[in-house]
Amino acid sequence: MRATTDSEWLPLYEALASEVRLRILKLLAEGPLNVKELAEALGLSSAIVTMHVKKLEKGGLIKTELKRRGGGTHKMCSLSAERIEIILPKAMQTVRHYHEVAVPVGHYSGVDVRPTCGLARRERMIGQFDDTRYFLDPERMHAEILWFGSGSIEYRIPNYLLASQALDEIEISLELGSEAPGTSADWPSDIHFYLNGLLLGIWTSPGDPGDTRGKLNPPWWTIAINQHGWLKVLRVTTTGTYVDGQKLSSVSLRDFEGQRSDWTLRIAVPETARHVGGLTLYGRGFGNYEQDILFRTYYSLVGNDTKKEVTNTAGEFQ
Repeated sequence: MRATTDSEWLPLYEALASEVRLRILKLLAEGPLNVKELAEALGLSSAIVTMHVKKLEKGGLIKTELKRRGGGTHKMCSLSAERIEIILPKAMQTVRHYHEVAVPVGHYSGVDVRPTCGLARRERMIGQFDDTRYFLDPERMHAEILWFGSGSIEYRIPNYLLASQALDEIEISLELGSEAPGTSADWPSDIHFYLNGLLLGIWTSPGDPGDTRGKLNPPWWTIAINQHGWLKVLRVTTTGTYVDGQKLSSVSLRDFEGQRSDWTLRIAVPETARHVGGLTLYGRGFGNYEQDILFRTYYSLVGNDTKKEVTNTAGEFQ
């Protein structure tokens, strides 16, 4: 259990602020006990012990459940946490400034794909399976999931940086995976990421999971097709390009100096790749993460020599 000094954790600290309740925790560390057994071990009445048990349960330290034992039903108490980590507040950190654009997966500006392929919105399929013509259908703007066996998809994103703002980092966050006919946990795909025509790097998706339903998928979405992917975070920094902290390439911010009009993000699975396992892009409404493609440009003000800390106004991607 990880707790902070926020007021929501007061029940936990109140539960710990009693010698009797600490003794109860020690007794339950040996195994589950009912209230009568705890009362006998503590030399207290069952009514008093019940009050302490409720405090511990409210604090999230123990749980109670009815169990059959010795021919009867007993309300058994047991520990619900092995340890507690208290996160103390840190000194105030400077907020990082950034521009953010959320790009729905259907708002692409260029497409060149081959089957197996398709698009859907939360309400219904868009067109037919494996018919690339529907990638040009006007309804594709409402797509919240799309997939293809090979090819590429391209997005144009406005660049809101001002002349007074120096680019510190580019961050791209999206949920994606492979595209197998049906689903397959073992279906590697070499997914290429390009920004303004430069290859940022290649991430190999391990498969197209179908063992469990995507948390956000609508009820009509069958388990036999794409369910969820992986949330990947790409960062372009002064030292190179990284995915989830692992270096992909030496492409750095220096390669994008002087580019002010817009950004072009292209995601591709070339037919010449070693693993041609296709691509599935999950947007808001499908998969496991309630988000579109998020594109952030972090910046500092020109003339400000103070480097910004990691804290930002919208939290860290996980």
